[in-house]
Amino acid sequence: MASSLAIVIGGSGGIGRALAQRLSDSPAHDLVLSVSRKRPEGWVDTGRQAWIAADILDEDSLVRAAAHAASLGVPSLVLVATGQLHGPGLAPEKTMRSLDLAALTALFATNAAGPALAAKHFLPLTPRDRPSVFAALSARVGSIGDNRLGGWYGYRASKAALNMLIHTLAIEHRRTRPLGLCVALHPGTVDTTLSAPFQGGVAPDRLSSPQRSAQNLLEVLDRLRPEDTGGFFAWDGTSIPW
Repeated sequence: MASSLAIVIGGSGGIGRALAQRLSDSPAHDLVLSVSRKRPEGWVDTGRQAWIAADILDEDSLVRAAAHAASLGVPSLVLVATGQLHGPGLAPEKTMRSLDLAALTALFATNAAGPALAAKHFLPLTPRDRPSVFAALSARVGSIGDNRLGGWYGYRASKAALNMLIHTLAIEHRRTRPLGLCVALHPGTVDTTLSAPFQGGVAPDRLSSPQRSAQNLLEVLDRLRPEDTGGFFAWDGTSIPW
């Protein structure tokens, strides 16, 4: 059984895959478990890494994945790297006239409810007597205090909901695991499928590769302390207003 287990939920996505690989390449954890609907491209189970199928919108699959994780070891790091911005029949709204119930429901399910369900089943597996981290990928556009441009109603609101869920989870988590961190992270603009349609106006030096983003995020987590729990942090370690 691994004495130090890291879990990446959403390990088949651009940032999730990079996070899982970087963790697997590091000696900091004995085993890295990637959790996603499909096996990440090129991911091969070894003594240092493993994969299990699960969908954050299918709670039964999360129950099975959490049970499997518990059989492997005690997770000191759980990262939720899932998210949705666009898809078939789904695009960021430029005006309130574009608001649609089905689209809003889909975004809230994927960006807020899914990570909350992941926390429900994986946070209780973290250790009580030593430091641990639970972090979910949010987005700066989910900050109410930083919203100056408007638009993108569903994505903004669903990420704001995720931020509130993370902050609330942190309060409860701290009662039984005072050394545990529970935080939201903004990865910046990353060259992934999620951001691909919206990269036209992004300066090259502001667009990160998934690998660089993963490195940045893990470095931020390494610098955080238990008193930072419940916070919202950017890829460079700066605190983002709610």
